[in-house]
Amino acid sequence: MYALGRHLLLELKNCNEEVLNDVDFLKDCLNEAATRCGATVVGESFHKFSPRGVSGIINIAESHISIHTWPEYGYAAVDVFTCGNNVNPEEIAELIVQSLEAKNCSIIELRRGMIEESKIRSIVK
Repeated sequence: MYALGRHLLLELKNCNEEVLNDVDFLKDCLNEAATRCGATVVGESFHKFSPRGVSGIINIAESHISIHTWPEYGYAAVDVFTCGNNVNPEEIAELIVQSLEAKNCSIIELRRGMIEESKIRSIVK
């Protein structure tokens, strides 16, 4: 079976609470992680909640990177979804984990769009 995409679900705990509430830092963090790993950024949308917390998404040609933060708990939920073979989602995830200074991290990977290899070969012909 061949996966059209890889979707990483990151549970980031014990992060730097200040950066989790800084919308500009988070925009830069996700954009930089995407571009450093070869993804093509095509758009973004971020929202700062009151009194704290940020939700945001970077749309990439290869799919998306999203974040939702709870600074009061030092927690961030991050999704890294990439399609194709040109961008490594683990590299993006590693850069984000480092930038948020997460002390505790777990990652679940989902393979999206499982296709029989024989169907792929018939399309390519």
